[in-house]
Amino acid sequence: MSKVNVGRRTHRYEGELVVFHIGMQINRIWRPDLWLPVFMAMPRMLRELSVDPDSGLLGYSLLFGRGGPYVVQYWSSAAKLYAYAAEPSQEHRPAWTTFNRMARKAPGAVGIWHETFIVERAESIYGSTVPMGLAGATEVVPIESRHDRAQTRMADGRTGVAA
Repeated sequence: MSKVNVGRRTHRYEGELVVFHIGMQINRIWRPDLWLPVFMAMPRMLRELSVDPDSGLLGYSLLFGRGGPYVVQYWSSAAKLYAYAAEPSQEHRPAWTTFNRMARKAPGAVGIWHETFIVERAESIYGSTVPMGLAGATEVVPIESRHDRAQTRMADGRTGVAA
């Protein structure tokens, strides 16, 4: 288990930042034969990305929301995210092909969705937490007194200002 960072922290990261949400919606819970393969594909993709330092994946959080599980991912560039999605030799492309084939056989049984955000600035605060979210994907740093307020951290114009 990660160590709790006591006190107020923020994140620090310089460079392009992409936040990517991806999830599935289970519409027919009684049909695990249709949604379980979709559910099982994501851990394989995350494992593949996590062991490759050049993949562009900075970190991720697994969550459960309305209708099913989803993942918040942090990427170093949109180009790396799109390259991964399109590469036939990696896990995503075959999983996408399988999903499309299943979706044609049982329309509406399971849904998938994603949202991509290219972030120019980001503000964060973590009070006595383990590294998580954006700070867990980048760098956790203490908040200095001149950046005590969210508005000040955001107005500074730099992502995750701590110095």
